[in-house]
Amino acid sequence: MAAPAGGKVVYEQEGIFIHSSSGNNDDQDSLLSGILRVIEKDTEVVVEWRPVDESLDSSNILYARKDSSSVVEWVQTPKEKTLRGPEHMNSYEAEWDMVNTVSFKKKAHSNGDATVRTNGENNWSFLFSLADLKSIKQNKEGMGWSYVVFCLKDDVVLPALHFHHGDSSTFIQLLKKYLVLCESPQDKRILVNCQSIQQSFENLLDEPTYGLIQKLKKDPYTATMGGFSKVTHFIFDSLRGSDSSSQQRPESEMADFISDAIPGLKINQQEEPGFEVITRIDLGKRPEVHRRQPVSVEEWIKNMDSEGRVLNVDSMKQIIFRGGLCHALRKEVWKFLLGYYPWYSTKEERILIQKRKIDEYFRMKLQWKSVSEEQEKRNYRLRDYRSLIEKDVNRTDRTNKFYEGQDNPGLILLHDILMTYCMYDFDLGYVQGMSDLLSPILYVMENEVDAFWCFALYMEQMHQNFEEQMQGMKTQLIQLSTLLRLLDSGFCSYLESQDSGYLYFCFRWLLIRFKREFNFQGILRLWEVMWTDLPCQNFHLLICCAILESEKQQIMEKHYGFNEILKHINELSMKMDVEDVLCKAEAISMQMMNCKELPQAVCEVLGLEDSAVTTPDSDTGEDETADRITCPSSAYPNSHMPITTVNGTNKHIEQMTHTVPTN
Repeated sequence: MAAPAGGKVVYEQEGIFIHSSSGNNDDQDSLLSGILRVIEKDTEVVVEWRPVDESLDSSNILYARKDSSSVVEWVQTPKEKTLRGPEHMNSYEAEWDMVNTVSFKKKAHSNGDATVRTNGENNWSFLFSLADLKSIKQNKEGMGWSYVVFCLKDDVVLPALHFHHGDSSTFIQLLKKYLVLCESPQDKRILVNCQSIQQSFENLLDEPTYGLIQKLKKDPYTATMGGFSKVTHFIFDSLRGSDSSSQQRPESEMADFISDAIPGLKINQQEEPGFEVITRIDLGKRPEVHRRQPVSVEEWIKNMDSEGRVLNVDSMKQIIFRGGLCHALRKEVWKFLLGYYPWYSTKEERILIQKRKIDEYFRMKLQWKSVSEEQEKRNYRLRDYRSLIEKDVNRTDRTNKFYEGQDNPGLILLHDILMTYCMYDFDLGYVQGMSDLLSPILYVMENEVDAFWCFALYMEQMHQNFEEQMQGMKTQLIQLSTLLRLLDSGFCSYLESQDSGYLYFCFRWLLIRFKREFNFQGILRLWEVMWTDLPCQNFHLLICCAILESEKQQIMEKHYGFNEILKHINELSMKMDVEDVLCKAEAISMQMMNCKELPQAVCEVLGLEDSAVTTPDSDTGEDETADRITCPSSAYPNSHMPITTVNGTNKHIEQMTHTVPTN
């Protein structure tokens, strides 16, 4: 791929060598002399190295493109390999990144140390944009020639450049004009690209070529998490004590830096419609909650009539909420929970629904399958979607056996379903993060068509998270703040004192529904529980509250500041037990719904405007409370108080029991 033409050369140094057989004991070093340049172009700054050999074919230059789908494509010979592996992922790499780094390119590659080796002198040339630089490793020992190694996004490592005439310090100083290079706490030889302080995130958004940030308006997942990644690079360095105090920024400034990374999400509750000052309220004792065993196949079958209708939908939803499903049932029951099958449909009706959906799916799939290469060249949106999907598919849940290995059929299905979704929802198309939502559904369904329709229905719930204005995310953060303030106003005040009152550290929890916080089986359980829509609206926000309440003591007692809070919450990933979190979240919901003085703002968040008020029934004279949480008697064999579940009628659904308060 030819290098872009034009631009101003701001740095040029001859005598920069590649030792083409370095690290191979069997071969003598082959020294390839070349010229290193830094070139300023209209919208980017690029670094280029090419051999002195004037006969070099420019098509051999490896060019790392700047868009969000960029990877370095090694295209010279079929023998070349791009070697990557999880061991190359340094611990300073911000764990806010949602996905593992593996690129979807149908070219030969294998896992191992992240190195690059090609055959032939001219095949070593490369060119990349500074926007794609992740880190630089440099030799600072003063022994031998000074050298630098560039690591790009997606863990592509370029050959080491040896400075035979002088050292690399002048070159590094020049790069610092365009980047903030922070010393890694793990290895002082490594400088991490922490994003330029000279440009605010708002300015970066106006630069259409600067990495993932450019995608914010149409790609909130990438822009936001990419922004967090850059911020946490700096935070980790600052937190662990870089030697260079001049590179550290005040925590209040870092808080502003994060809020700028997510434009439009700055929360000012006083300016929000319907804002209500929440004073301290006695919520009463919190009930003790225990979860039951997952719904078994026998329980499910017993709750169906001879034609395959679910007999008691409300009761079934309750026991699913209380215990989840055994895995054997998920393939069938998830279709009911997500609305693919109506709850009261017969088996024959469901067969007809599936047949119709198969036809509809493949008509949409044919739309993108039939697009020729020439057509796609004139359809930038389809090209962008395909590029993003191909990149994401090969870095989604690759440690899961269902998706591991190369040329895995599961990866092909992920790709095809996401491409077809672009035909289903032209306006939204594909946004990074959607592959995380599809992966567990495809794993359970093991069927392309069923997985697509269940995913499309889940996306109806999640749609606002990925829309251009990100209004859904802003609303959820405001609602979470409202609930947390009711539960513990002192904790909220502490977070505000540490510039953490915006709760941005909860952002990825909400964005992809805790997908990266629990292990894979835990996510299956969590999602099916939330899909029951019980015990109240926005139960996922109470899950956030449950997690934060569990961490409150450590955060406050150890006087965590902005950096420490962000790091601590980040490191909870994969360390939480989903059943414990669900128990606590349910107990919080019951505590709130039993409170007689629940603020109106909280009632609205939980959808309790009507259910919070108990009114006498005109026919029976009994009090009933709509949509209140109910629990099966098997969960609490020693309790005795009956509770009636009402869903628009005064029908008694099931004998239930209340819980035993904690001391």
